[in-house]
Amino acid sequence: MTLWAQIREDFGMVLEKDPAIASKLELFFNYPGLWAIFWHRITHRLYLGNFKVLARVIMGLSQILTNIDIHPAARIGRRVFIDHGIGIVIGETAVVGDDVTIYQGVTLGGVSLSKGKRHPTIENNVVIGSGAKILGNITIGANAKIGANSVVIKNVPADSTAVGIPARVIKKGPDKSPYSHDKLPNIDTEMFIYLLKRLEVLENALVTGDKDIITKDKDLSRLYEDFIKSLEK
Repeated sequence: MTLWAQIREDFGMVLEKDPAIASKLELFFNYPGLWAIFWHRITHRLYLGNFKVLARVIMGLSQILTNIDIHPAARIGRRVFIDHGIGIVIGETAVVGDDVTIYQGVTLGGVSLSKGKRHPTIENNVVIGSGAKILGNITIGANAKIGANSVVIKNVPADSTAVGIPARVIKKGPDKSPYSHDKLPNIDTEMFIYLLKRLEVLENALVTGDKDIITKDKDLSRLYEDFIKSLEK
């Protein structure tokens, strides 16, 4: 695929994926993610052609204009859509597959100072929520979803959903609604609710002398064990 054909495809993806756009004119003024990818397409070719300093200079200027930092050596697939985009960082050895959607504030970062592959690999059709940090030489499997503000430091299997700090896989299997981040469970909230219910059982037993506390406590312990097991899958 030629460079310009790829760029035309990138512009077309915004029209297809963003329901907010009302005019093609907006592409030139309101989509920093699109322009960051545009300049990356050009600088990536320059970088591979051993014009590394020039590539870095151009991407530095792009970073100033878009507030998005993509290393020219990173590999970005086709039809990648960066929505809003402010604050995104994609490191040198990162690999992003086709049809990936990335929201603002995402970091595909490294955790090592050594040479070699040290940034994540994002496979096809992945959706990465706002503020998520994916760190190290790990792989996010095809069709996976990463919840907003999650910190991912381990591989995420294909067709799964990961949330939390550190991120844990909470759901496996295909999801036909890839943008429904509002439906992702909040594991911190679920744990907090469990603790409140446990306190309620204990306080009620102290006040009323409830002799059924052991049964109720066992039921809560069973719920807690099921919750932990679901995070370990």
